[in-house]
Amino acid sequence: MKELGFSAGCKTTAMAIMPHTSVEAALALALSLDVPFWPQLPNLSFYEDMYAQTSENFPGIVIDAEGGRISFSPALFESEVGGYSVRMAEEDTFTPSTRYSGVYHRFLSQDLSHYPAIRGQVTGPVSFGFRVMDEGLRPLIYHEAARALLFDFIMRKVNAQYRRLKQKNGNAFVWVDEPGLGWVFSGLSGYSDTSTRQDYGEFWAGLDGPAGLHLCATVNLPYLLRLGAQILSFDAYQIGEMPKGYAGAVAEFISGGGVICWGIVPTDAENLKRQTPEALAALLLGYWEDISRVIGLPVNRIAEQALIAPARCCLKNVGCVGANDDRRGEGNGGGRPEERLVETAFAYLRQLSQLLKSRFGL
Repeated sequence: MKELGFSAGCKTTAMAIMPHTSVEAALALALSLDVPFWPQLPNLSFYEDMYAQTSENFPGIVIDAEGGRISFSPALFESEVGGYSVRMAEEDTFTPSTRYSGVYHRFLSQDLSHYPAIRGQVTGPVSFGFRVMDEGLRPLIYHEAARALLFDFIMRKVNAQYRRLKQKNGNAFVWVDEPGLGWVFSGLSGYSDTSTRQDYGEFWAGLDGPAGLHLCATVNLPYLLRLGAQILSFDAYQIGEMPKGYAGAVAEFISGGGVICWGIVPTDAENLKRQTPEALAALLLGYWEDISRVIGLPVNRIAEQALIAPARCCLKNVGCVGANDDRRGEGNGGGRPEERLVETAFAYLRQLSQLLKSRFGL
C-alpha cells in the first residue's frame, strides 16, 4: 500500500465534473477546498467530458464532438494499435492535451505546494469499457484485445498524471471515476464482478501512487471496500442509514489504513434545500456511530480517516429551488442556477468540515 503522506481528518474535496463554463470560477471553487482538484467542464467543451478526456490517444476511438458521441471502431483499432505501441514510451501519450483539458494545465500553473494534498482523476476502465460502444452497440469491454489494452492504458494515464501532480505537491493522488461499476452485477452483463476484481487487482499493482476509487452510483459498499483501493469515495447521502452488513466492511477497511471519502452534501436542489451543515453533520455522525456500535471501532478513528465531499457532481439542477440559498451567506453569486447550486453545496461542505474538525479536534 502506497503512503498517503497526509492525514485525512475530515478535510474537504469534491467530484471534478462541474457545470461551469468559466474556467476561473470553477478553478476558484476547486482551490477553495482542503484537497483541490482540476475541474472537468463538459459544458465548456465536449472534449472536457470525462469519457472524451480519457479516450485521447486510445486506438480505435472516434469522436463526434458536434454530435456529442464517442464510439469504438474495431477496424480502426487494428490499424492504429501498432502506432500506439510505438508511442507508449512517451509520457505525452498519456497526458491530457490542452484541447482535451485546458483546465488541467491551468491547475498545474497554480502554486499548489501549501495544500495538505492535491487530487486528479481519470475515468475508470470498467465505466469507459461499458460506455464506449462499437458500430453495433457492443461495448468496448467485450472486445478482448481492446479490454486488455484499456486497463493498461488507463493505468498509464493515472501514473502520468500522478507524477505530474506530485511535482506540484508531494501528497498528490489520483482516483479513477467508476460510475459504471454497478453494471458488473447485472445478469445480462458479459463482464462480471469476479472479472472486475481480478482485473482491478492487476491494475492497482501497476500504479505508482495510492489506489483511489470513486463512484456516485448506487453502491455495494462491502464489494467496493474489498476491491483493493486505498481511498474510496462514494455517495453516502443516498444510504440514509448504515446497514449492519456494511459496518464490518467499513471497519475492516479503516483498520487496514484505508481512507473513505464520504459524499454527504447533496448537489440536487430538492435535497439540498432541506438540509443544513448541522443536519448533514448529524447524518454522517449517525453513520459513524452505527459502525462504532456494531463493530467497536472508535468514532474518532473513523473521523481521522475520513474525507468529506459532495454526494455527487452536478451538471443539471432540478427545479432550481435552493440554488440561491443565502442562509449561510455564500453560494449566492452570479452564474446559472446549477452553478449557484454547486457553490451553495461547496459552502455547506466547508462548514460541515469545520463542525467535524472542531468536534474531533482535527
